[in-house]
Amino acid sequence: MAGKLTRRDLLRAGAGLCVPLLSPRFGFAAQSAPKIDPIQFRNVAPAGGVNFAVENHPTPEKHLIETMTGGIAVFDYNGDGYPDIFFANGASLPSMEKDDPKYFNRMYRNEGGMKFTDVTKETGLAGAGYSMGAAAADYDNDGHVDLFVAGVFRNILYRNRGDGTFEDVTEHAGIKSDKWAVGAGWFDYDNDGWLDLFVVNYSVFSLDRNRFCGDRARNLRTYCHPKYFEGLTCTLYRNRHDGTFEDVTDKAGFGKHVGRGMAVGFADYDNDGFMDIYVTNDNMPNYLYHNLGNGTFEEVGLFAGAALLNNGEPVSNMGVDFRDYNNDGLPDIFVTDLSNETFPLFRNMGKGMFEDVTYSSGLSVLSAPRSGWSLGVFDFNNDGLKDLFTANSHVDNNVELFEATHYKQPNSIFANLGNGTFADVSREAGKDFQVPHAHRGAAFADLNRDGRIDAVTSSLEEPAEIWENISPDDNHWIILNLVGHKSNRDGIGARVRIGNQYNHMTSAVGYASSSHFGVHFGLGKTAVIDEIEIRWPSGIVQRLKGVRADQFLKVDEPSS
Repeated sequence: MAGKLTRRDLLRAGAGLCVPLLSPRFGFAAQSAPKIDPIQFRNVAPAGGVNFAVENHPTPEKHLIETMTGGIAVFDYNGDGYPDIFFANGASLPSMEKDDPKYFNRMYRNEGGMKFTDVTKETGLAGAGYSMGAAAADYDNDGHVDLFVAGVFRNILYRNRGDGTFEDVTEHAGIKSDKWAVGAGWFDYDNDGWLDLFVVNYSVFSLDRNRFCGDRARNLRTYCHPKYFEGLTCTLYRNRHDGTFEDVTDKAGFGKHVGRGMAVGFADYDNDGFMDIYVTNDNMPNYLYHNLGNGTFEEVGLFAGAALLNNGEPVSNMGVDFRDYNNDGLPDIFVTDLSNETFPLFRNMGKGMFEDVTYSSGLSVLSAPRSGWSLGVFDFNNDGLKDLFTANSHVDNNVELFEATHYKQPNSIFANLGNGTFADVSREAGKDFQVPHAHRGAAFADLNRDGRIDAVTSSLEEPAEIWENISPDDNHWIILNLVGHKSNRDGIGARVRIGNQYNHMTSAVGYASSSHFGVHFGLGKTAVIDEIEIRWPSGIVQRLKGVRADQFLKVDEPSS
């Protein structure tokens, strides 16, 4: 939500870089573009029984919280093998209370066959307050996936009882609600086998302090630029192993870093055995927190080359996915931004350094017309290369009156060509994929157990979308469901290698959203995997030999 780059700026910044020649269909010259296995989706939400729409209660006063809700969590809450869907929802303003059922957060149980049942009431997940995002993981190691819901002065920690219901344990656990939290993520920062909670806070906020932004002469009001909002520190809670948490924000080194946090991603970017943190900041440099392994973190974003694009200007950083896209074993960083800012891609070069490859990857020009919120980096056509999905829309619902862009936008798919570049295949993804909406959250999983990664997207005041992946090629795949015994039960933080592909277990994906389903690999034409290598957070290295493809494989961490 920041200052904009013009087309001239884009061309000037790209001068001298090796940017592939563009073509309208693929984004790259047809004569040099590798063959792309098709990626196709269809929206099955209406037929599947999902009729949810984010109720953000937009007002003439343009309170910023109105445009920033809509997070999603996809996770298997009842242990039947089918990932279920949770939607965060807004509330009535100015009360910020869910005083009407339309404001309830919503939980849908996956019945199989892309059919879903609203189980909000019976699960106890209707919620309270103005909710923003969600994060799913098994924090108490009992084998049942729990849920954290972030909101405006109202965070909620739900413990999964294992009987189809959830218990609000926020107060008992020691979780505070003293800030505007946008989202959160679970990770084991001290490798003690218990998941810790990182909460992303946005800014100081009050409904009573709401300046006029826009064009007074035309009496046109819009959402204020983030520069008018004082930032906050994020919050780190250490898991005490007894159902309670300790706020270690200052002790761990986060208390001195103020930002306007939007999203968080976790990965061990330097392969030292400890999970690191990347936080996107709205119109500020992003933060890369290096885990020092002694309970503290060092912010190294600028030094590492991962805080800003090459032009040195901060942009409207939104969602993030921290994942290896070029199969070199080093997790890279994908970020979404507003139109004319491009979607940044920071390639991990090793030795703690990143390179801005937004232009050389082709994503600069391909993404420039788009405004992105949530995203996911997954192999959608199972060809062995991770692709990029972005949920798109502008921040301002009247932006057409101020800029040459659109508020409602269709989602995007950028196919990984395997040569360091991407192609925009959104138009080939399906007719209904082209319908514009005010998209916000996006979460991912194989919802129908066919080996293809599906997507769920939310929209402000419009129906959510369930994108069934119907890509036609019969490429092979495998999904690993990791069960830690010395490590945390979810295996979050475990690093997995299959051939020259690398991935890791995480549920922190996108903007205000969470994708908890295991570790997916597309295998192309490989029917039998020679070796799967798993490096557990405990330090144990496990190798599986001669594994057949096309299965959901449960892997227990060995005792030694």
